[in-house]
Amino acid sequence: MKKTYNIDVDCANCANKMEEAAKNTKGVKNATVNFMTLKMIIEFEDGYEEKNVMKDVLKNCKKVEDDCEIFL
Repeated sequence: MKKTYNIDVDCANCANKMEEAAKNTKGVKNATVNFMTLKMIIEFEDGYEEKNVMKDVLKNCKKVEDDCEIFL
């Protein structure tokens, strides 16, 4: 399953770091962050609940960019 989320991030470099943080989150099969459109696309691994995975994605992204937001 793929879902698209609106994000709030300050720069393209931070967006790239957020993408890597999301990709390294358990339950995420693939992640893409587009700084120009302020969108994050997450593809979930089978058997994982979106709500739980996205909590971890946000937590990992905040380690990179502490003022980032992902609008669920």
